[in-house]
Amino acid sequence: MSAKAKITLHPLFKIGKISPRLYSSFLEPIGTMVNGTMYNPKHPTADEQGFRRDFIEALRSTPIPAIRLPGGNFVSGWRWQDSIGPLESRKAHLDLAWHQYIPNDVGHDEYLQWAEKVGAEPLYTLNLGTAGINDAVSCVEYTNHEGGTWWSDLRRKNGHEAPYGVKMWYLGNEMDGPWQIGSWERDPKGYGIRANEISKAIKWVDGSIETAVCGSSAPFMAHFPEWDLSVVSECYESVDYLSVHHYHSAPPGDLGALLGGALYYEDFINAECAMLDYVQAKCRSPKKMMISFDEYGAMPRTPREYRFGGGPHNLYADHYVFDPDRKFVRHDPDNMYPGRAPMPRRGDMIPALGSASVLLAFLRHADRVKIGCMTGGLGALAASDREHVWRSASYYPFTQLMNFGQGESLKPAVECETFDIPAYMVDDNSQYPTKEGVPFVDCAAALNEEKGELSVFVINRRPADSQSLEIDLSAFSGSSFVQHLEMYSDDLNASNSYENPSAISPKENEKTSFSGGILTADLKPLSWNVFRFKTK
Repeated sequence: MSAKAKITLHPLFKIGKISPRLYSSFLEPIGTMVNGTMYNPKHPTADEQGFRRDFIEALRSTPIPAIRLPGGNFVSGWRWQDSIGPLESRKAHLDLAWHQYIPNDVGHDEYLQWAEKVGAEPLYTLNLGTAGINDAVSCVEYTNHEGGTWWSDLRRKNGHEAPYGVKMWYLGNEMDGPWQIGSWERDPKGYGIRANEISKAIKWVDGSIETAVCGSSAPFMAHFPEWDLSVVSECYESVDYLSVHHYHSAPPGDLGALLGGALYYEDFINAECAMLDYVQAKCRSPKKMMISFDEYGAMPRTPREYRFGGGPHNLYADHYVFDPDRKFVRHDPDNMYPGRAPMPRRGDMIPALGSASVLLAFLRHADRVKIGCMTGGLGALAASDREHVWRSASYYPFTQLMNFGQGESLKPAVECETFDIPAYMVDDNSQYPTKEGVPFVDCAAALNEEKGELSVFVINRRPADSQSLEIDLSAFSGSSFVQHLEMYSDDLNASNSYENPSAISPKENEKTSFSGGILTADLKPLSWNVFRFKTK
């Protein structure tokens, strides 16, 4: 007999407005994402700028709202001015973040024009590692000012007559990280002051823009949350978002720890919200600052041996390794895997559930989390190799959330059996406390009153057993059931591919019933489920 679970929803139990930007992606020139996937002038589908049309068309067919670009650690040493104008006049540089050559054949204009072709809003990250106020002001002026100045007229000369109109600007990337070029790890107050002055200055260039200041790169940082508090205290009134990153890890095969990672995300969100609200009170400000998760992911990682001793900076030992034999890499977009075979693909189903579970956590905090940029989001929407593009299993939950996860987030009341996640560590920097009473049913809901639609998103975390589910919508008088879409795989090693693009894909469950305001369904183990309703 399958276990029983119940979800109760009420139209008055609203969490907050869901921002479309919650379903965004992240792009950085690491490995093949830019060189080979986004850009390859020798590809059969390459356009006049060297962009792969097959990749662009695959992304255009999705409702992707926004893309954060061009990085990432990369931007803390990037000189955007050397990446504009004729290709033959651009300057190549060493990228110290990823130990690669940056020829700037994909530059500032190309990133923004590629986003235009994809149909996604660009969320731009400024260099606050090695660059300063004038550099940021010039970048915004070049990008957004109509004309009549040296920088804005240079943009027009370079072929883009109209301003790009970029609205969202990130004030650096992971500035608390000792791995960052020009890190502010040891001077959070100094970074907060710098962020405040730059945010003021670029808003004087364009008063319509928004800015985000860096918070902690992860909840594991030894200085979290004091570093964030010191930063935000210096710039609360001039910035709009706190930018945070988190990559949840679990040992391979520990599906409970991986899919229960959403709870650790929620701990991180709650801590940051408490800190932000404290600063709001201290500043006597009517403004409530929002959160941008502009890098995130969930992945299995093989645990490493803990290195005892060394004090708190033991956490960062790997960030100070200087290898005299390490060579800089020069990427060839037409040879995506130089000297090696492509990385073997693991099964699609678990990565799809891992990413979806994080998004459900964001939905449950939609009142404060307004931007989410999935680090592997572009690959989830358009998996690719040197020749082809196809849809991975992750494409389906991601696009279903984009399409149906709009309107107001509702607070679900979930009753189900639970499990525990014993404390574990993956490495010195990723240590997780015990979690007791983790629900096997992971759930979020969205009420779109304008369209008269209610969508309930459910993950069954049970690895082997089905789950009997009841959804109580008796508070939604006159509601009707539309469909139950479910996605699961009996083979966790199965993957979609160009040759077999539908190895894992959603199907409609016609056995699900709805009567008297109560839905009854059966959830497959390790499954993704979308229940759709019409409401009055």
